[in-house]
Amino acid sequence: MNENRSALQTVIENIERVVVGKREEIELSLTALLAKGHVLLEDVPGVGKTMMVRAIARSIGAEFNRIQFTPDLLPSDVTGVSIYNQKTLEFEFRPGPIMGNVVLADEINRTSPKTQAALLEALEEKSVTIDGTTRPLQDPFFVMATQNPIEYGGTYPLPEAQLDRFLLKLKMGYPSYEEELEVLNRVAEKHPIEDLTEVLSLEEVLAMHKEVTKVYVDASIKHYIIAIINETRTHRDIHLGVSPRGSIALMKAAQAYAYLQGREYVIPDDVKYLSPFVLSHRLILRPDLEMVEKSGEDVISEILNTLRVPLSKKEAVR
Repeated sequence: MNENRSALQTVIENIERVVVGKREEIELSLTALLAKGHVLLEDVPGVGKTMMVRAIARSIGAEFNRIQFTPDLLPSDVTGVSIYNQKTLEFEFRPGPIMGNVVLADEINRTSPKTQAALLEALEEKSVTIDGTTRPLQDPFFVMATQNPIEYGGTYPLPEAQLDRFLLKLKMGYPSYEEELEVLNRVAEKHPIEDLTEVLSLEEVLAMHKEVTKVYVDASIKHYIIAIINETRTHRDIHLGVSPRGSIALMKAAQAYAYLQGREYVIPDDVKYLSPFVLSHRLILRPDLEMVEKSGEDVISEILNTLRVPLSKKEAVR
């Protein structure tokens, strides 16, 4: 376990050569990768979202594909298409950019709901179906999607069913004065992404996937997770609470985060820390809360403050 933690710390340090001052976001992104989940990055342009995805791909020697979502993008532009070959008199499959290990879905909310729906099977089933044939995606398969929370012109908000497919929702935020100065110093001659090399193989990542599932989750932790989820279904500020998929996502994320920290077991603080990132985008708040600018993260924090952190099975519920 310590050996694997050391390897993952090397990955983090490698990514930090490109992405300055975002240790938490990097660790959370790797948590999603280890849990076989996907990440939705919501922030303004130019804060390093794309660079972080590219740095992750290079650090693990993964095939990286980028999809620029636009209003005229078709589902086949994402998944691929079968083309008739007049020489062989047969249809040949031309894979789309979704057929990669690490995929950047850039500005995902700028494309039509029809094209957005093409991602649902890929995100959940790790496969795509074209012309009646289901084709498995590469393993590992990791999607990081971005969207701009400010500019809404010409956008199509992601439906709840698609938001639910993302394990974590993250925000990058602006760098500090010192961090931005460091960015300028690093890119003065050439961008550090150009010299980034592989420090962890895909085979090692696949092995870690199996080890993450063996991280111990005590019964009291499971009860704590369910207690949090149940509170989202009865909270006065929530119109629609978290589904059982959210419970599973929170447990899987906690296992991956514990593994990243070098532990073979999940502690309550793992669940408490990850809950806003895993659950906030799975909620539908009451419409009138927009007037007071109350967010899903705020509501999840309220719920966590009302629940007692479990020390035993009986204390896992309020």
